[in-house]
Amino acid sequence: METEPDFCSAKGCRADAVWQLHWNNPKLHTPERRKIWLACDDHRESLEHFLGARGFLKDTLPHP
Repeated sequence: METEPDFCSAKGCRADAVWQLHWNNPKLHTPERRKIWLACDDHRESLEHFLGARGFLKDTLPHP
């Protein structure tokens, strides 16, 4: 059985995800909780900047 590809989290992007951006909003989440946005190569930097500017970005890892 084939699974559906994971797509980039950038608005309107349907490219395959190759990165996982792990983040946490400290006002809403416990310190150990991680939310995950997916990113393609084209949107990795802009999504990292968006999360980083708010102090939310924790890690960027390759998407398996």
